[in-house]
Amino acid sequence: MRSLRSLTQNEDTDESGVWLSIGDLMSVLLMIFALLLISALVQISEVYENSQTTRVVIIKGINDALQSSGIEVQADSETGDISILDSILFDQNDYKLKESGKEFLEKFIPIYSNVIFQSPETTNEISRIVIEGHSSSEGSFNRNMELSVLRANSVTAFVNSMRFKHKNAFFNKTVISGRGPIEADQTKTDPSDRKVKFRFQFKDDQFLGYFSEVEKVD
Repeated sequence: MRSLRSLTQNEDTDESGVWLSIGDLMSVLLMIFALLLISALVQISEVYENSQTTRVVIIKGINDALQSSGIEVQADSETGDISILDSILFDQNDYKLKESGKEFLEKFIPIYSNVIFQSPETTNEISRIVIEGHSSSEGSFNRNMELSVLRANSVTAFVNSMRFKHKNAFFNKTVISGRGPIEADQTKTDPSDRKVKFRFQFKDDQFLGYFSEVEKVD
């Protein structure tokens, strides 16, 4: 009888030891997972901060270079977008570059390109250079869309005819887009809506934007 009772106690002790071991193992695994998660979040934060720093370098570099060259356009301090009015580039309702437009691009593009490709960090930060045509809300939608595409294409074709440093790298990242009157003031005709815009698409924008929103919530 005592032997049976002793055997039962030993079995209970063995089972509790097994459960204790499994519990310890789960705790260790959870701790490892937590450490890996923290490490990943730290790395993501560092990538985000480095990315933001590189973007500031690019945008400030472009503005400083344009200002020192006497070119009267500025990159948006947040996005890096540069808008060039059609009065510089084209006659009204036309898509053929004026001489003043060609002269502007010959001065602007080498400066723009040199800043973008000044280092591997700035080069990698920009995934696309978008050359966009825009129109005012005046006239028909279809004509404005057509004109905006033709203007973006004219600018791109002329830039492609130029000789400048980093030209191949520049066109490896370049796409064109016609936005027509989509971003124009729909309540009135505004001449400033007629423009060609040079716009950046930054690397990992969607993911880093999501992470920045998470940081704000925290």
